[in-house]
Amino acid sequence: MKTTPPEVVHVGSACRDVSPGDPRGWRLGGGVTYAALTTARLGLRTAAIVGVDADARGAHELDLLRDAGVDLLLVHLATGPVFHNVETPEGRIQTCVRVGVPLPVPALPESWLASSAWMVAPVAGEVGDAWAEPIGEGAFVGLAWQGLLRRLRDGERVTRRPPAPSELVRRADLVGVSHHDVAPETPLEDLATLLRPGAVLAVTHGLDGGLLLTLGADGPTRTVRWRPTLSDREVDPTGAGDTFLAALVATAAHPHIAGHQRSRLDLRVAAAAGALAVEDHGLAGVPDREQVLARVGRERVGRPFGPARADVVGTYPRRS
Repeated sequence: MKTTPPEVVHVGSACRDVSPGDPRGWRLGGGVTYAALTTARLGLRTAAIVGVDADARGAHELDLLRDAGVDLLLVHLATGPVFHNVETPEGRIQTCVRVGVPLPVPALPESWLASSAWMVAPVAGEVGDAWAEPIGEGAFVGLAWQGLLRRLRDGERVTRRPPAPSELVRRADLVGVSHHDVAPETPLEDLATLLRPGAVLAVTHGLDGGLLLTLGADGPTRTVRWRPTLSDREVDPTGAGDTFLAALVATAAHPHIAGHQRSRLDLRVAAAAGALAVEDHGLAGVPDREQVLARVGRERVGRPFGPARADVVGTYPRRS
């Protein structure tokens, strides 16, 4: 493993998604794989701690990460998460074939502990609060919250788990969640109380863009609506949210990815990366820096974001 500190370290278990079209009967996924490939292809020095079961350990998709320059630390799991996803016009129907086991905290290379950014991307609640300990005090932390908001039982449909306090949520500087992952009537202020003052909450609304809330001691102090970046086609929506969030973390860890940056979190880059991610199957859709910059340039007409007001997760203000 490299001795130069990575710019970002990712944590989570890989999952296996049932895929009848694949000779193995499954395809490798999980937020950690999409996130690590995203930051590596955007040009950041990237490391990833990935939980894998015996089947996932030999998956050829991991070579995509290695080829992109990701420094991998594979943690063997007795059982890993397995999902069966069915996309419908009303949204995804997800069944948990197997929950998997928690991801333990292994001994980590000293250089990784000096990373300036971390992204925690659980897929099946496998990343516990113990993972807050190895993260450096000054590191920027992104958290893909949806992986902690799933009620999972082997052989049953996945349902929502209500958001709850945790060390990881409280430690995060940026928390991302889809409007599908919490009840639509959930007040945004209720989510905000679980995060620390100064943190940012990104609520994605799919083809409608999303909301970015900056939090103060008494709740949201600023709400920004970002407009979607257009996709040329939608082949596979899996991983788009993780790609979006990882690109946003990348702009915090490595400013000026797209040239002049007006703020620490560049929504232009993140929205373009998320839009590109749906244009191919699985990890093949994760874009590189050149593709992202080209899409940012193509979508330069009009304001990509602006101020907004919103009270609950399910309400998306279409006009500023």
